[in-house]
Amino acid sequence: MKNLYLALLCAFATAVAFAQKASTTTNVWTSGRPDGHAPISVMGDHTHHKGEWMFSYRFMYMNMEDIQKNTNNITTSDVYSNGYMVAPLKMNMKMHMVGAMHAISNKITFMAMFNYLENDMDLQMMMNNMNTKFSTSSSGFGDIKVSMLYQFLNKNRQELHGILGISIPTGNINKKDYTPMSQDKKVILPYPMQIGSGSLGTNIGLTYLGQNSLISWGSQLKGTLYFGTNNNDYRLGNSYDWNNWVALKATNWLSFSARIEGKIVDDISGANPDLMPMMVTTANTQNSGGKYLNSGLGFNTLIPNGSLKDLRLGFELGYPLYQNVNGIQLTQKQTMTVGLQYAF
Repeated sequence: MKNLYLALLCAFATAVAFAQKASTTTNVWTSGRPDGHAPISVMGDHTHHKGEWMFSYRFMYMNMEDIQKNTNNITTSDVYSNGYMVAPLKMNMKMHMVGAMHAISNKITFMAMFNYLENDMDLQMMMNNMNTKFSTSSSGFGDIKVSMLYQFLNKNRQELHGILGISIPTGNINKKDYTPMSQDKKVILPYPMQIGSGSLGTNIGLTYLGQNSLISWGSQLKGTLYFGTNNNDYRLGNSYDWNNWVALKATNWLSFSARIEGKIVDDISGANPDLMPMMVTTANTQNSGGKYLNSGLGFNTLIPNGSLKDLRLGFELGYPLYQNVNGIQLTQKQTMTVGLQYAF
């Protein structure tokens, strides 16, 4: 994974050198059309002109259910036979994201993202040869992300920009809830139910965009890396994403998109000493991370004129094509993302 991170840095430096040799032209890539933005689930996909602002709100819903070991589906009985007392059944995650972008020049755009998460998990415990079902939940504000986008090139209806940012560990990593074993006392929840990372992180990426009169396309390579262990003696796994999409401009206010994403997530390093790894699969760091191939279909709308000019609505429904998880985990199912964007 370190080699991939170094490759990102090399690509970033190469793009800078290439951009310095590129001449300007009026035949530039433009965001002023419905397919001028990537599918709504993609972040940091575009830059702005000097002085422009954009505010956004996104809502994402992710559903996870059924149990998987590596690439195979397993049952709760299989979980118990692996030595665990509790098996996860289902998890829903809701995320509200508020973002702001501002361009201080035609080359540099700053971006900030704030989010609020709500997690709910259903579980089943084997006790005295009887299955007992229960639920846990957590919610709160997550980590804050601040990034700089630098435009290397905008020429021949192609645009290239880099992303460099930090992830500030403002999210809570000590969320607790009641369980049948804890009686009247709340206990620390496992890793997937925590709101933040607890560690300082960095985001680095490169985004390429292109378009003609009817079609636009894009590719984004991005990595998120965490440094040091948090106050609970663990560090979330680094993640590496490669997003690719194509969009068809149906009218001057509507476009349709298709997206495919390859994703690698490292497992968690270290362990929270307050968690019992063999109590539930989600408390064992060996059951974290994996390799994924995801798809998405959606649409973007743009109001081209009037008092609401440049107001956008985006929608995308995502579905996994391939999952190879580390250890035993819930299977990712549908993901829905909807959002509003307004630039001025």
